[in-house]
Amino acid sequence: MDKYIRFDWAAKRMLRDKANFAVLEGLMTVLFDEQVTIVELLESEGNQEQENDKFNRVDIKARNSKGEIILVEIQQTRELYYLQRILFGVAKTITEHMKLGNKYDQVKKVYSISIVYFDLGKGADYLYHGQNQLIGVHTKDQLVINTRDKDAIRMVAPSDIFPEYYIIRVNEFNKVATTPLEEWLDYLKDGNIKDDTTTPGLTEAKERLRYLQMSDAERRAYDRHMDNIMVENDILETKVIEGLEQGRKEGRKEGRKEGRKEGLKEGLEEGRKEGLEEGLKEGRKEGRKEGHKEGLEEGRKEGHKEGLEVGRKEGLEVGRKEGLEEGRKHGLEEGRAAGRFEAMLDLARRMKQRGTPLAVIAELTGLSEEDVTPL
Repeated sequence: MDKYIRFDWAAKRMLRDKANFAVLEGLMTVLFDEQVTIVELLESEGNQEQENDKFNRVDIKARNSKGEIILVEIQQTRELYYLQRILFGVAKTITEHMKLGNKYDQVKKVYSISIVYFDLGKGADYLYHGQNQLIGVHTKDQLVINTRDKDAIRMVAPSDIFPEYYIIRVNEFNKVATTPLEEWLDYLKDGNIKDDTTTPGLTEAKERLRYLQMSDAERRAYDRHMDNIMVENDILETKVIEGLEQGRKEGRKEGRKEGRKEGLKEGLEEGRKEGLEEGLKEGRKEGRKEGHKEGLEEGRKEGHKEGLEVGRKEGLEVGRKEGLEEGRKHGLEEGRAAGRFEAMLDLARRMKQRGTPLAVIAELTGLSEEDVTPL
């Protein structure tokens, strides 16, 4: 199987030649899922050759046929504030390519592609994409903006203007390559290119990035570059292991110190808790005795008082009940007598109207003649 030059080496020394733009264009075409044509490469910090290039990141800044700017960055070693630097690089690119006095319509969209060979953080995927949109907080719709394009007004989404970010985590790729994107990841990670590949960019890389095509001097420089990467990775790994071991030692020391403090604190707390529980237990026992004694005394007093009160209430209730019963009885008797008297008066009135003598009426109704005369 042919041996191919690593992408970071090729990007720094070979792909800047316009004849080799097709390799970069292929990567961007696969990544963006649309045909990309590079018009020119722009100057960037990572373009310069340096003696210590084993520590230096590789930057490529290109302009495509739409006038958009594409930043490709390849980095081998960890950087603490990596995301902040990506953002700064995009912002700097936007301002660098705005001439003083230009209108804002000259601001060009920027694509940032980061190819990293270190553990950037948590995440299961090997490709991450970030794009800005303005979404309604309540309506969830996407805001589009009116803008002037030449002599016409057209609608533009923020995603058409704001930068887009791609992060390729090369070391997280562990699949069998079956798609163009996976073939590119296989090349970026292990330098593999299929013999029958038709993937954009890799067909050109297969012809132009063969290791054996380099001169002896180029191969020696390339081999030194690969050795430097291996050494640097070993150094970083050693530092990580040493840091972990140092951290364990310091952690054990701090742990013992904190353990003593925590032990003392917990011991005091447990002592207070046990003492409180014992005190409560003894206090309850003594309290029950004293409470029982005082309760009996208070109970007798309260019972006598309540008994008197209940007796009064019950006597009053019984008196009311008996009085009510007697009242009903007397009332019933008086009512009946009054009813009989009224009935006799009514009978005497009718008899008198018929001409019945008073003496006869009095005898039949039991009324006196004085009661009958007024009728």
